[in-house]
Amino acid sequence: MSRAEMSDHLLSIKSALVIDDHPLYCDALATTMESIFNTRRIRTATSLGEALQQLRMRFSPDLIMLDLNLPDASGLSGFLKIKERTPDIPVIVISAITTEGIVQSVLAAGAAGFIPKDTGRQTFQDAMRDIWNGKTYVPPGFTHPARAQATDRSVETISRKIAHLSQQQTRILSLICEGMPNKLIAYEMQLAEATVKAHITALLRRLGVHNRTQAAMLVREVSIRHSLQ
Repeated sequence: MSRAEMSDHLLSIKSALVIDDHPLYCDALATTMESIFNTRRIRTATSLGEALQQLRMRFSPDLIMLDLNLPDASGLSGFLKIKERTPDIPVIVISAITTEGIVQSVLAAGAAGFIPKDTGRQTFQDAMRDIWNGKTYVPPGFTHPARAQATDRSVETISRKIAHLSQQQTRILSLICEGMPNKLIAYEMQLAEATVKAHITALLRRLGVHNRTQAAMLVREVSIRHSLQ
């Protein structure tokens, strides 16, 4: 048995929370963790709200694995909410979107590592072992934040503002980004139109913008989907 295999054999991660909007990927990752690291307590969540609910139920995992592209989170906002809730638990971002900017942003925000979704089994083992040993894992070919010449802080700043919106404000913001007028938003959320207008006024103030268009543009700056364009 090689030294790496011995290390993996001795490494036991007892519990984990996997957050991904694809249930099949959650199940696959849970199975992988069980087979490699003998992880027995694994909970899964397909949205940010569901993950926060799991954590409110006094579940304190050894580590958290998070996909950024969730239905109720934009950019780094989901990651930042998880970190605020669990500052002492390592949060590993596992994503199919692997641009240099995204990797740099999540690591600068405090992620324990960034693992691409197409990572092979052996690389995944090596990455998890490094993280468990207190190192920050960076995918091959990417620059470590400590050696980066410049880090774009604007993405993190905007994401923090979005992260501090209420659940209803976050939902309204997503509908604004879809181009829905207030009347349709009110119908979609089963709220009075006056209530929707009040929420929009509050979220615009919190984001530091003056109108709906500026709010939508702000979200697009940190949108994971737009990083593919």
